Amino acid sequence: MHGMLTTGMLFGAGLAAGFVDAIAGGGGLITVPMLLWTGLPPTLALGTNKLQSSCGTTVAIWNYSRAGLISWTRLRLPMVLAFVAAMAGSWAVSQVPRDFLRLCIPILLGCVAVYTWTQPALGRVARPAKWSWSVGLMAIAGLLGFYDGFLGPGTGSFWTLALVVGFGLDLPSATGTTKALNLASNLGSLVLFLSTGFVDIRIGLIMAAGQLIGARLGSGLVIRRGAEFIRPVFLTVVMLLTARLLWEALRD
Repeated sequence: MHGMLTTGMLFGAGLAAGFVDAIAGGGGLITVPMLLWTGLPPTLALGTNKLQSSCGTTVAIWNYSRAGLISWTRLRLPMVLAFVAAMAGSWAVSQVPRDFLRLCIPILLGCVAVYTWTQPALGRVARPAKWSWSVGLMAIAGLLGFYDGFLGPGTGSFWTLALVVGFGLDLPSATGTTKALNLASNLGSLVLFLSTGFVDIRIGLIMAAGQLIGARLGSGLVIRRGAEFIRPVFLTVVMLLTARLLWEALRD
């Protein structure tokens, strides 16, 4: 890390990512390139990103919980499973080829964007759940927790869509619930990255300071403005993430 300019850019990236992430996920679009720009190796950048993003997510969760957008009784076991599955996913990174997934994930995200775009009423109001909260949520927590530890991009988007379509939540509640489950998987990955030394604590804390402010602002807007505000931000983030992942997969 070199000088005040780099420190300011890291803080600003954390702030912007915290704001976007609290609303629709996808903050890694901002933070991971910034971490790589500082010269961190990819694995160290990913571990450091888990540290700073976990701090911002915690603030967003606090706001959403106070607003009544998170049902903690339903999430205790799924959060534990997401934590453990993310640890397994982070361990599997070095064991399993990822080339196939790198091409599949942007295609799936593109489907998420198209579906959301063609369903303008999606998530405006709560609806009856189509899937079992006890079984369905545990299954998805295991799957997406592992994916978050293994690869990561788009986890929040997949969670939000599953919670709206499968479990009938409105977009504000789905956003708050996504943050809680995302925090569990982020912490699972972070534990493994810390144990292997792949976290730059100093850089992570600088970005975390920005994350705290950005997450506070972003979650506050979601609570005040609701589904009509979340939908365009969600769509924009998903499309940008899809484009970036496709470009990276085809470039290699």
